[in-house]
Amino acid sequence: MAHTVSKKGKAKLEADLEYLLTVRRAEVAQKLKEARSFGDLSENAEYDEAKNEQAILESRIAELSLIIENAVVVDDTNISIDEIGIGSIVKLRDLEFDDVETLQIVGSTESDPDNGKISDDSPIGKSALRHKVGDVFEVEAPAGLLKFEVLEISK
Repeated sequence: MAHTVSKKGKAKLEADLEYLLTVRRAEVAQKLKEARSFGDLSENAEYDEAKNEQAILESRIAELSLIIENAVVVDDTNISIDEIGIGSIVKLRDLEFDDVETLQIVGSTESDPDNGKISDDSPIGKSALRHKVGDVFEVEAPAGLLKFEVLEISK
């Protein structure tokens, strides 16, 4: 499955993977070594915990490797300012509360709502795609129906 990411997003994924492969693997290997020294492995809670941590780590490494391998990088120069797409920075007005928000539409692996980066798979992100300045679009959200007006699109 392809994941759409920015150049920065791919670099961050690669840095995260490198950290897991070098630092975290060594830490988990050390925990396993220490736990083994405690004796009988059949009743060794530390060993079981370290093995579980190792399994989770290896699963995350495999997941990140797959994402990076199948990543579709969105070139910043190709981001349209005519219609909303992945990479677009949009200024939206919530028509019910007359609030204006600036959000960036990103791929799911880069989503960081606390910092204004919303996934193209999120309700607002999905609904905003392909809209132009002046368009009004609706979002079916857990809180009810939301309406937004597109005020600005940039990159």
